[in-house]
Order: sequence, then structure tokens, then C-alpha cells
Amino acid sequence: MTQITAMLVMFVLYGVLPAAGLYLGYRGVKKVTAPKMLEYKAMPQLGYIPEKSLPETVKNALDQINKKGEKLRVIYGDTNNDGKIDDRDTVNETYIMIQNLMDKHIPQAVADYRRLHDLDGARADTTKIKHSDVTGKEALLEVLSTVNTQFDDLLDASYHQDGQKLLVANRYLQQRFDSSSSDPLDQRSTNSNANEVNEEVIGKAIENPTPDKTSIDKIKL
Repeated sequence: MTQITAMLVMFVLYGVLPAAGLYLGYRGVKKVTAPKMLEYKAMPQLGYIPEKSLPETVKNALDQINKKGEKLRVIYGDTNNDGKIDDRDTVNETYIMIQNLMDKHIPQAVADYRRLHDLDGARADTTKIKHSDVTGKEALLEVLSTVNTQFDDLLDASYHQDGQKLLVANRYLQQRFDSSSSDPLDQRSTNSNANEVNEEVIGKAIENPTPDKTSIDKIKL
């Protein structure tokens, strides 16, 4: 072994390998000791929030809103039912409201609370805001509760509207089958009348669901 080769071996053994070990050890310790971060995929504007910076009740409320909001975006955003939201879908007022709540209003409310909490965590949870009867924590929970209730109303409206479509479709099919089993001499005229009525009913039933305007006005955007 030449002197240069020996020097290279010594450099690797006593220089590179110890440095690599120290670096990997530092990364491992940092990963273990780093605070756990919360992520809400349906609300990316919230960013990554340290778990300890939010009370348990707030985290639970955000989890519920995140799950419901993700469903509502698909229900009211994917208007052509192709499994994705893109330029071919028709934008409606309800979808815009959902987007504004999840992309702007909720992140802003959480950011406001976190500023209060960073100033004095105990005060944000115990001291009532001036000219009000709620603390900073309670004020945030009221905002999240309002959004949660609104999302429940939208999901409920979607369920009943889709259910009505199924009922109308069933009535239409039953009438068609009843017509086909009637007197052949009267079948043509009966089917013609039934088709006119049923096509009008189904045409109205399959329109895109639009929730009651009063429910949309509950939250001013």
C-alpha cells in the first residue's frame, strides 16, 4: 500500500465516516425531538401548525371541518360528475362560499387566535375579550362551530336532494312498466302522455342541487 493510498484510507476512516455519523445522528435527534405538526389537506392555507399550539377542542373542530369540506368541494365543485374539479365544471355560489371559508376565513381566524396564544397562552384561554363575554379560545370555537353547522346543513341538503332524484326515477320507471302491461290498444296514447309528464318531472329533478338561499346567507363572505 502506497503512502497516498494509506492517507486516503485514514481520511475516510477518521474524517468522512465520523462526520457522516455525526450528521445522521443530528438529523435523527432533530426528527425525534421536533414538535408534531398538524396538517389539514382540505385547508392548505393553514400550513403546518405545531400540535401543542392549539387546544384539543379546536383541533377536533378543525378535523371535522376538514373532512366535511373535502366532501362538499366534490359535491358542489364536480358538477359534471367526472371525478375531478376542473375548468369543465360549472362554478356556483355554494362552491365559491365553501372555497372562501376554507381558504380564507378559517385560516385567518386560526392565525388570529395563534397570535393571541403566542402573546400569552393562559390569557387567550381565560381572559374575556373587551366588550364581549368570550375568551380568545371561545371566540375561535364559535367561528368554527358556525362553519361546522353550515357544512352540516349543506351535506344534509345534498343528501335529501339526491334522495329525491332516486324517488322520482323509481316512480317514472314504475309508471313506464305499468303502461307497458296495459291494453295494447291504449298503450301508445298512454305512454305518450306519461312520457310528457315524466320527462318534465325528471328534467327538474336532475338539475344541480342548490341549497336554500337563507342557509347560504348565514355566513357573510
